[in-house]
Amino acid sequence: MITSLRQQFNAQFTQEKYDAMLDDMASEYGYRVAFKICETPIFIGKQLKNELINAIEEIVSQVWGANYQQNIHLATPPNLQVPNEDAIPTFAAIDFAICEDPENPENLIPQLIELQGFPSLFCFQHFLNLKYRKHYQIPEGFTHFLKPEFAQNEGLYVDALRKTLLGDSQVENVILMEIEPEKQKTRIDFSCTEHFLGIKAVCITKIYKEGKKLYYEQDGKKIWIERIYNRVIFDELELRKDLTLHFDFRDDLDVKWLAHPNWFFKISKFTLPFLKSKYVPHTQFLDKMTQIPDDLENYVLKPLFSFAGAGVKFDVTKQDIENVKDKSNYILMKKVHYKPLIQTLDVPAKVEVRMLMINIDGKLELVTNLIRLSKGKMMGVDFNKGLEWVGGSIGYFEL
Repeated sequence: MITSLRQQFNAQFTQEKYDAMLDDMASEYGYRVAFKICETPIFIGKQLKNELINAIEEIVSQVWGANYQQNIHLATPPNLQVPNEDAIPTFAAIDFAICEDPENPENLIPQLIELQGFPSLFCFQHFLNLKYRKHYQIPEGFTHFLKPEFAQNEGLYVDALRKTLLGDSQVENVILMEIEPEKQKTRIDFSCTEHFLGIKAVCITKIYKEGKKLYYEQDGKKIWIERIYNRVIFDELELRKDLTLHFDFRDDLDVKWLAHPNWFFKISKFTLPFLKSKYVPHTQFLDKMTQIPDDLENYVLKPLFSFAGAGVKFDVTKQDIENVKDKSNYILMKKVHYKPLIQTLDVPAKVEVRMLMINIDGKLELVTNLIRLSKGKMMGVDFNKGLEWVGGSIGYFEL
């Protein structure tokens, strides 16, 4: 996005450097990352950085505003209510498409795609930053952090994560809970979490309940679980009828959730229709629409809750809308047009920025980011197979 830096990076790039970085990452934990790592990071100037921060501030203020707070209780399905919810989520992730500003085409503007009150790759992104910096020449005056003190001392970022996740508990009493963690594409983040914080990943099927307490076993020893870094996605859990669980999320448990499962629903696509901003495409609940728009080619149909983007209709027809049985569980969202702006060795790539927040001392704070680059019709892996200079990356912000 900063032309001079992009030209410098592209000039220094070689396939050998990229392959060496991937080999280095694989050697760290003994396996290769299961998703595509992009050949390049991106460099974000002050104008776009400020727009992203402004967008976050507007959206977060509206999430806590009266309009949404009066309706937020409707987000969680009644059959999935989990007790002991905390006042604010432990994490939030907010995704933006980077687009041309219609009011000033020379500038870029973020457009909200999705938001989640759920963890993302907080440890892997820091690991990825270390590898990019090791194998490429990243210019001075740029950082992947959004908090100035973290940019000055990256150890403070790890300390903040440790404080948020461990609290006052011993590390053995805190687990990262997932479904068969060794089989997940995000396994690399679990390895990074154990490396940076000491927190081990435990399969949900290996957790047992006694009274109100949960336990897991390690080296033949029964260990009490005080805090759960929850990485289980309900949609995937619903699909896995083969799993045998020994506790229920909805039980009144003596455990601290990080993040509490209810926030998976309360900050989600359900939130989108309540947000009004230049950074938020117009979005409607399907069951609240008075008529179907004539220009459906300008909309995307999305289920409120689906695993890995399942059920999203990009080329929407009237028949698609009429075929939806439970319209209360769908939204119709105005399409955004990603600007192909990252010059690569062939065609330009489009950018999606995920801004990552954690609860620090009772306040959600913007800390780092995750980038996805795409040359396909959509951001997903299926639309970018066989393409180069696409996939997961990180953004370096101008200080």
